[in-house]
Amino acid sequence: MNIQNIFTNLPEDIREEFFETMINDPSFRLERIVSHGQSTPKGQWYDQEQDEWVILLKGSAGLSLEEGSETIVLKPGDHLLLPARQKHRVEWTDEKVPTIWLALHFQANQ
Repeated sequence: MNIQNIFTNLPEDIREEFFETMINDPSFRLERIVSHGQSTPKGQWYDQEQDEWVILLKGSAGLSLEEGSETIVLKPGDHLLLPARQKHRVEWTDEKVPTIWLALHFQANQ
């Protein structure tokens, strides 16, 4: 058994957002995302084919949904489900500390 810690082995190069697949199974994918001041480029929206459940573990972030007018502020412990095809974007992430997310991508039963 190999015990690891979600808060260790963070990337040293913080110029780019870091995506790490932790589990890749035919029915789901779990990834750790580490952000440090990054945001989605202006005018770009994520439009994913799978549902995504995301939890913010450390740091903070602002998330926008295409049909919403408010930025959703996330702090440690906050989580939400983004249904497939729900266009969303990251407006900002904490610049002072790494923002650590867990994202579970899966296909919901129809």
